[in-house]
Amino acid sequence: MRILVVEDEGPIAEGLRFNFQQEGYDVLVAGDGPTALASLQGTSQPVDLVVLDLMLPGMSGYEICTEIRKTREDLPILVLSARPHSEDRAHAFDCGANQYVTKPFHLQEMLSRVRGLLKQFRRELITEPTPPAAPDPFEFNNVRVEFSRFQVLAGEQTHALTTMEMQLLRYFIEHEGVVLPREQILRDVWGHTVGVTTRSIDNFVMRLRKMVETDPSQPRHLLSVRGTGYRFVAEASPAAESEEK
Repeated sequence: MRILVVEDEGPIAEGLRFNFQQEGYDVLVAGDGPTALASLQGTSQPVDLVVLDLMLPGMSGYEICTEIRKTREDLPILVLSARPHSEDRAHAFDCGANQYVTKPFHLQEMLSRVRGLLKQFRRELITEPTPPAAPDPFEFNNVRVEFSRFQVLAGEQTHALTTMEMQLLRYFIEHEGVVLPREQILRDVWGHTVGVTTRSIDNFVMRLRKMVETDPSQPRHLLSVRGTGYRFVAEASPAAESEEK
């Protein structure tokens, strides 16, 4: 298993390299964004996990995370940062991070989180069937979703999507017509990220409804299933409409 450490503080980077190698991992180290992105593309052996600092020269960890998610939705990203505030965590999760650890950190906790992420993502890749990919662009009603551009066009309005909004909307579209429990959505889209709850899903759905629904208070496409979760339908039917009532 190969880990990419993106950290510009030499002692921290080398400490992580040493301890990860002691656990049997192959380790790459990059001190800035362009080097990190080149490492992901230029190695014959794929990277299985990224440990990512946020405060880096030239290109922030947020930007690196966003760039990674454009091509690798299946790559676990653990943010390691000295920024302890909730808004920093929220921004990192919006950019696609799976875990967030603050400095200073306990080594055993770090190793445990890394093992957990690697085990979780490896299990999902092996055991869970991959649904058909959503077409890009995907159109329904008067809405056009352009995943590659991270935007939704509804009528004459254009809405920019965050990474997590895009991933959640893609997940709904790829599971069209299926009732999706909140716990399943949390697992498949967020990966049980620390600090994220099922309530977060409700907030994201509210944001998506404002983009894709003609009347967000009476949704016809992103439907609630009382006591369970949500269901997406591209073409609203009378039965689907009544599900909200």
